[in-house]
Amino acid sequence: MPNNINKGGFNLSVKEVVKFIILKDDMRSSRVFSFSIKRILDILLSSFILIVVTIPMVIVIAMIKIDSPGSPFFCQTRIGLKGKPFQILKLRTMVANAAQIQMSLENSNEIEGGVLFKIKEDPRITRVGKLLRRYSIDEIPQLINVIKGEMSLVGPRPLTIRDLSKLPENQFLRHEVLPGITGFWQVSGRSETSSAYLGKCDRFYVNKWSLSLDLSILIRTIAVVIAGQGAY
Repeated sequence: MPNNINKGGFNLSVKEVVKFIILKDDMRSSRVFSFSIKRILDILLSSFILIVVTIPMVIVIAMIKIDSPGSPFFCQTRIGLKGKPFQILKLRTMVANAAQIQMSLENSNEIEGGVLFKIKEDPRITRVGKLLRRYSIDEIPQLINVIKGEMSLVGPRPLTIRDLSKLPENQFLRHEVLPGITGFWQVSGRSETSSAYLGKCDRFYVNKWSLSLDLSILIRTIAVVIAGQGAY
């Protein structure tokens, strides 16, 4: 029985091939373990934060109700893991008919590339909504999505169906992980960056993911939120 394997012009010994297979299995097992830890931390941290913010959230909900008519919450279909749609939950920061108004504002989109829709002086945003968006308070209900397993604390921004229709195929890698409340793009400028940069950030995160990267992003998120950077 030959001790060497010829593959694509390279001679590999059986021992080297076995070592390579074992190494790949170890890396795969390590990644699965790390993702399990990530999931546990997602549940624990999200549950803790929801308990802490319960009373402040009641006050915020009352402010939304007083400021504009309609439900204080906003549900929208977003694209999650493996391209599976889910209903994201946020605090409402816009007028009730915001989706209809957006169609007339598409030509005013300030995000280069058009994957996302953002304009700084968005007429759909309410007075209270501006405050909630500046400090990302409107994102807090997404902790429920995290507990349900539809999102993670850290991951690529969950896209709308409209955004997905404009997404280049080379950015589909983002769907290999759970979308996040915060992420590498969110702490790198958010609305002040282009669609191409969004894709670059997503690819970096998916390819380089680790628990330490998540921790770094969470720490940077605190500073970004306090400063209200790139939020509108």
